[in-house]
Amino acid sequence: MLEPKVKVKQGRLFLDKHFSGESIDYRQIISLFIPLLVDQAFVVGLNLVNTAMISSSGVAAISAVNMIDSLNIFLISVFIAVSTGGTVVVAQYKGSGNELMVSKATAGAVSSVSMMAFFIGLFGIVFHGPLLNVLFGAASPEVMDNARTYLIGSSLSYLGIAVVEAVCGALRGIGRTRASLVLSLIMNLVYVLLNFVFINGLHMGVFGMTVAINISRYLAAVCALVYLFRLDSSLHVKIRDLLALNWTMLKRIMSIGLPFAAEQMFFNGGKILTQIFIVSLGTYAIATNAISSTLAGVMQIPANALSLTLITVVGQCMGSRNVKDARKFVKSFLWLSSASFVLMGLLIFPFFHPLVSLFHPPAEIVGDIFLVFLINSLAQIPLWSVSFITPSALRAAGDSKFTSMVSMLSMWLFRVVLGYVLGIVLNMGIVGVWLAMNCEWGVRGFIFLRRFLGEKWVKHRVI
Repeated sequence: MLEPKVKVKQGRLFLDKHFSGESIDYRQIISLFIPLLVDQAFVVGLNLVNTAMISSSGVAAISAVNMIDSLNIFLISVFIAVSTGGTVVVAQYKGSGNELMVSKATAGAVSSVSMMAFFIGLFGIVFHGPLLNVLFGAASPEVMDNARTYLIGSSLSYLGIAVVEAVCGALRGIGRTRASLVLSLIMNLVYVLLNFVFINGLHMGVFGMTVAINISRYLAAVCALVYLFRLDSSLHVKIRDLLALNWTMLKRIMSIGLPFAAEQMFFNGGKILTQIFIVSLGTYAIATNAISSTLAGVMQIPANALSLTLITVVGQCMGSRNVKDARKFVKSFLWLSSASFVLMGLLIFPFFHPLVSLFHPPAEIVGDIFLVFLINSLAQIPLWSVSFITPSALRAAGDSKFTSMVSMLSMWLFRVVLGYVLGIVLNMGIVGVWLAMNCEWGVRGFIFLRRFLGEKWVKHRVI
């Protein structure tokens, strides 16, 4: 009878040692992490289901969706980056105990992100033709027709997802991750249910997917604003706060958000260029990349949740100027993230073939999918965490310019150039493109780790 109690006591001592400090304790970290983990699991899981559903419409449909999603990620990442700036500023004000400025920072994040998303969406609609021709002109006519429909529909939905991301980002900043989880679940569950109706039931293909994505995102945006104005008990944000731009607050948010947005543009621009390499390899290569990316996303569920949690944790630590706690938590999150990849690998590999069968792939590409997934899964254990967890911590402390510059340079000098050399010049195909990505993780992870071990990142002031 004593043994379980001893184990519980040892577990608490372990958590206290590695995940508790003066700024925040392990109970608060767990309450932050669990909703984000559930959120990430639902997002990735529903993305897997959506990809499987659209694959029933044929290889051309899944290829078009994968192509445009690379462009969507590029455009959406700009305003999501700015919402991350809002998360950092809100978290630091929360850590300093200034509730009035927490409210102002929330309003500033929502208004600035929404305005940015509106213009980006307008750009995607007006210039959809040139964008498709320049980026994916080598695709087949059937793939291009589906891509055009999906790009216009996605661009229309940007404002909706921007409102949701900005509100969720602010809620994560104050540690209210359960509310952000509910908003995310509303958006993603409605999306997958409507996809089931429009794609599997009414056989509307890619057009049905675009209808579903708009309804789900704008419904979630309405719910986010209702929560912010009517249901929240502490932020006290009013409609007039969103309309009256606070330029000082906007400057603080943009000081974090804009370098991160530039990083995301260059980073995802490199991904688009890589996607162009893949398009030139043929429709089967596009499908292999799409399915491999979805499986890699499943592997990254816990690690991505840890990365998002760490932004709030380090932000609040630096808001109270407790550098010792910030350093301690970053180290703990790094090894925990790496351990999560081992666990996910043990869970997923036995079910590889049943998972892949959901996508109805041609038999010829199943071997390539397994090889890409195996190489990437092994590489993620030592490389992903230092490459993505560490910059989240640096950015939360205000060191966004350095992280952005390193990410941009490593992407273009290593992933893009090396991807072209290995994939196209040396004729390694899709495997070469993914190997280049893994190499790039190692390079930038090494640089970020050296920065973290130094002192420059803790000297920044956001508030």
